[in-house]
Amino acid sequence: QVQLVESGGGLVQAGGSLRLSCAASGRTFSNYAMGWFRQAPGKEREFVAAISWDGSSTYYADSVKGRFTISRDNAKNTVYLQMNSLKPTDTAVYYCAQANSITIWRNDYHYWGQGTQVTVSS
Repeated sequence: QVQLVESGGGLVQAGGSLRLSCAASGRTFSNYAMGWFRQAPGKEREFVAAISWDGSSTYYADSVKGRFTISRDNAKNTVYLQMNSLKPTDTAVYYCAQANSITIWRNDYHYWGQGTQVTVSS
């Protein structure tokens, strides 16, 4: 079984930055793609970014492209989401998740963290 734990959320002003971290249990982290999703109140959980097992490929939602960067450190069993130029519309609970290969589709992710709140004030 895989356990994922997000951290790094908080309250920031528009234009600010945050870095989210997701720590994974087990020794098989390097075998899997990882993704970040977010869910705002009253909205569906939406794709944000994904990264392949070796970090060679990344996908981004159009809404965050150029502002967010996904990365991973397999030696630390950790995936990151660097968020710059934050906007109030980025406010959501952010979740990390694990898939067998890089994908944007929610149903392809089989393990999920508990989420971390990101709030961006105007």
